[in-house]
Amino acid sequence: MAYSLPPEDLIIFSTKDSSGKIYIREQSGFYQRIRRALSWLLMALFIGIPFIQYNGEQAFRINAGQQTIELFSIILFPQDFLIAALLFTLAAFVLFYVTRLYGRVWCGYTCPQTVWTLMFVWIERRIEGSHNQSRQLDNARFSLNKLAKKLAKHLSWLVVSVVTALVFMSYFIPQSELYSTFFALQAAWQVYAWVGFFALCTYFNAGLIREKMCLHMCPYSRFQSAMFNTATKLVSYNAGRGETRGPRKRGSDKPANLGDCVDCNLCVQVCPVGIDIRDGMQYECINCGLCIDACDQTMSQFGYAKGLINYAAEQSTGANLSGHLAYGVTILVTLVAILGWATARTNTELTVYRERNALYRVNTDGAIENTFTLNVINKTKTARQYQLQVEGMAYSQLNSDATLSLQAGEQRQFVVSINTMEKPATLFTPFKFVLLDIQNAERVTELSQFYSGTIVAR
Repeated sequence: MAYSLPPEDLIIFSTKDSSGKIYIREQSGFYQRIRRALSWLLMALFIGIPFIQYNGEQAFRINAGQQTIELFSIILFPQDFLIAALLFTLAAFVLFYVTRLYGRVWCGYTCPQTVWTLMFVWIERRIEGSHNQSRQLDNARFSLNKLAKKLAKHLSWLVVSVVTALVFMSYFIPQSELYSTFFALQAAWQVYAWVGFFALCTYFNAGLIREKMCLHMCPYSRFQSAMFNTATKLVSYNAGRGETRGPRKRGSDKPANLGDCVDCNLCVQVCPVGIDIRDGMQYECINCGLCIDACDQTMSQFGYAKGLINYAAEQSTGANLSGHLAYGVTILVTLVAILGWATARTNTELTVYRERNALYRVNTDGAIENTFTLNVINKTKTARQYQLQVEGMAYSQLNSDATLSLQAGEQRQFVVSINTMEKPATLFTPFKFVLLDIQNAERVTELSQFYSGTIVAR
């Protein structure tokens, strides 16, 4: 049975036909300069962060084997990853708020998919020529010239992809070790496998899939419209001024029956997702502003006022104050939570476990003895020495070495015993283990209980 589409007035949502290749025309202009500057800045940060050194070591590194994150002088263990959740929450709400104000500007200016796609398009234009020349090359019959250009383009893409994958891997493997062993063919096979995997992902996403990632795979493009309102500034075409569209000669008076749109289609040719902004708001639009630059250039050539296509909202952004307050309060609460986490965090973590086999014992001297296992984590990049103390229990004695030593980032367990000749008045007596950092006098305490096994009658 043949499949047929329902009537157009019954279709509430449809995706763009992206089966063909979009040949993106290069465009210069105000918004393109902003995007280029942001792209250079983000790529410089992406490449440069692993090269930042602190005390002779990489300042930021994700140690997958140890499940830690090294950040300058501190080491974040899995139990510290609440800060990651808080930071992602903060970033999400900031992104949602920016989306509410300016639509999908993240997609258009700073999303890695857009940055790398436009980088690959720039390479394509340098090798194959303009977008029209690139289309003609694809449609041309096989020749040595076509083969040479295609090989040069795809090899260039692969080189950029491998470099991208290597930079990404340098966040997990120290860059001083990664690059030297990789190019000397001395790295582990797992390193080559992961570099190959991420390189292929970059190659396919930025070189072959391109806008299809934004149109069909990225979930953000699906739910971002729920954050829009009448005050959201979106790339919009001024139909009242532009219609009726039609061609005309430069330098001549504008025909009375035509609007300012000269129907040059440059706004479509420069669009990375291949839409016509003159058809109204579309979910595919990533608010990149390239169509604005193209239209402003055409308007200048014809002597018309710029802004036929521009960022515009139905009403002032000052309206709906409650929405601004809601996002502001949420962001502020998240910032307070981050500050609270940073204030409460210590450079040493102490966890106490009671011995399960024998809750207590009476030693040869007749003293009641309890045994505990202390799990101590040094969350810094320097070796530390600690003085172990017991507080809150009279006549107690620590039958273990009171000085504990840990190397940088080390996690160790110490078995300690506490005894008392004076029988406690209660079955369970609360007390505190105290770890005193000898170097900086930082105190870490952990509450526990001493089990006597007997109760002294009063």
